Amino acid sequence: MPLTPLQHDPRYGEMDQVLRAYAGQRADDTEEKPSVALTAYLRHTWHSRPWAVGIAESQLREYARNPPGPLLLRLGEVYPLPDPGLDGAEIQAWLLTVAGHLRRCLAEGDMPPSGAPQTRWEWQARFPELGQLLGGWFSQDHGVEFQDHEEALRDYLEVTDPSLAARLCGEAYELLALRLDESDYAYGLSLLGLEVDPPVPYTHGAWLGIIAEEVLRGRWPRLS
Repeated sequence: MPLTPLQHDPRYGEMDQVLRAYAGQRADDTEEKPSVALTAYLRHTWHSRPWAVGIAESQLREYARNPPGPLLLRLGEVYPLPDPGLDGAEIQAWLLTVAGHLRRCLAEGDMPPSGAPQTRWEWQARFPELGQLLGGWFSQDHGVEFQDHEEALRDYLEVTDPSLAARLCGEAYELLALRLDESDYAYGLSLLGLEVDPPVPYTHGAWLGIIAEEVLRGRWPRLS
């Protein structure tokens, strides 16, 4: 029987967040240095949910010390560990290495400083509502569904709760506050789901500012 949220979250929920950060990244943590994926998890989580780091450490360590047997895995009664690209014998040691980095960071207060996201997971975790807009309204089907960028933005605002639109506005300004190079804005927005060019004559960064201004003005219709 698959795990229910009440079963999954207290035992594996935050460990799952850590391991999701490794999607597309190498699990090359060593005793001396955390991986790019783990650094991204720490940078985002420490500045958004600092209490969760200790939970992740405890869940990882418990899973490594008491790995589930094949029968429980087949029955779906335990968390199925994603493939980290390591041999079976290496996985337990790797999990303990990751847990060790989390514990040291907490004990010493040595967390990555805030900065621009470095992985796809970190971009999507930090700017979820911006990813919802770009991936849902400005993907490769944009030209089929909408006449232009303004119509797509209007449609998003017509079907989106105002509180989420406000969150989008905040995320856009937060991203602009990073003062990235234009190439970095283009790359980051593509990781968030953007698959079309900004409207002429705007750059990616300038268009992001236009989106935030239009949402802040309340120019478009809202949910009744």
